[in-house]
Amino acid sequence: MENLNAQDLLRIIAAGNSLVYVVTDNERSTEGTVAQAARKVKGVGSPYLWTCTEGFIREGASIEDTLEPLLALDFAIAQPGPAIFLFKDLSGFWGNNPFIIRKLKDFGVRAKAKSLIIIGKEDAVPEQLREDLVILYQGLPSIEEIRAHFELLKGHIPPLGQACDADPELLGRLVVASQGLYLTDIERSIRSFNQSQISSSNEITRTLFDIKQQIIRKSGIMEFVVNDSGMDQLGGMENLKYWLDRREKAFGIDNISSGAKMPKGVLIMGISGCGKSLFVKVIAAHWRLPLIRLDMSVVYGGTFGSPESSLRKAFRISEAIAPCVLWIDEIEAGISSQGFKAEGGSSSRVLGSFLTWMQEKTAPVFVAATANAIEMLPAEVLRKGRFDEIFYVGLPDEKAQEEIYRIHMKKHNIDPSKIDFPVLTASLKRLSGAEIEQVVKSAVFEALAEKRPVVEQDFLVAQSRTVPLSVTMAEQIKSIEAWAFKRAVPASGKYNR
Repeated sequence: MENLNAQDLLRIIAAGNSLVYVVTDNERSTEGTVAQAARKVKGVGSPYLWTCTEGFIREGASIEDTLEPLLALDFAIAQPGPAIFLFKDLSGFWGNNPFIIRKLKDFGVRAKAKSLIIIGKEDAVPEQLREDLVILYQGLPSIEEIRAHFELLKGHIPPLGQACDADPELLGRLVVASQGLYLTDIERSIRSFNQSQISSSNEITRTLFDIKQQIIRKSGIMEFVVNDSGMDQLGGMENLKYWLDRREKAFGIDNISSGAKMPKGVLIMGISGCGKSLFVKVIAAHWRLPLIRLDMSVVYGGTFGSPESSLRKAFRISEAIAPCVLWIDEIEAGISSQGFKAEGGSSSRVLGSFLTWMQEKTAPVFVAATANAIEMLPAEVLRKGRFDEIFYVGLPDEKAQEEIYRIHMKKHNIDPSKIDFPVLTASLKRLSGAEIEQVVKSAVFEALAEKRPVVEQDFLVAQSRTVPLSVTMAEQIKSIEAWAFKRAVPASGKYNR
């Protein structure tokens, strides 16, 4: 499916396509695109707009006896060309209605210099109409279109023009901040500021960023993650830190943050509680990018349509928020070789949609996927080209354990100089980072209960009461480690690839 913009719509109409269906979440923007295209077609004038509550309206005037869908289609068929008809609500009626389907087919046959455009939120259309319809997605404006729109706004909004003249770099920052938003949202936001606010790009950027957050919340499929994680919160993981540092040196932190040059993505697999999710948060915070989390269980839940349509919607939203980090947590829960074999249909389509998007996406969306059982993923997902690198996060060694202890002690204002770390780490039963965090919290709780400072013995007692995953799931951990050996880069240690 192609993206909708005025130029492509003109090309489609000029090619003689009389029936067009547009998948859109922004009705107003689609209407604006259609009106823009209509103005460029000789003799068309304003398009006819149809809704189920008012029938046809053109240039503010209502047209009688067009409220019912069939009557509205009869009217469209009877009108001489050239003309463009935009039906906003027709997709809610055509389901299993053979009369509407037949009328649309009749329009396609009889139309001369006329086009009928239907908009809807789902990409499902009646099977009988698939051969007659050109299906488009409402496209987001490109960087060039956003920049051109800002140039127009500079002439219509004097404070914006004055601010851009005073700061030559302001326009570029606003264009980057606006990427992924519709032009109508951008203009509405800019018009809401006074001159002093426009002069502060930080104020405008924050507002545009808030709009992007609202897009995510409205979708329901994804979650915007409030994130202030820093590199100092990571214990161990030398290879991951090295990988992050090398990308920054190669592309530049400013280029990555603006989306101009961004790596494709990374897959992080390993044992639960060892810091996979934390590292994803650190990537987003360090690169100054918004972090959005996709839950594969929501994709398969059916609340927002079929799994494949929900996934495509998630991808479109992530591209709308770009540049950003898309965090796919526990990716094997939605894309697995077992599910592919067992469920066939929807699972294979989800896998196909994911692979195609990963291979062909051009929007600056960095995909950070985490997995507990990477061996469940199909080979197509793991091959080079989908992700830049695959890392394995295992249980921390003694050095990493000490770093993790110090990180959590700092959070609770505990003086680490009074702790004998060699004794503490030597007695560990291969605790994960999450388990070390819980040990620190338990030690602090015991000290608070007795109204005294935390001492080393509190940590030793808390450790002795902990039964770690390395004991309860020893066999599974050995299996994961065996799979990861020579298949993935270890997160800790010296980077050797």
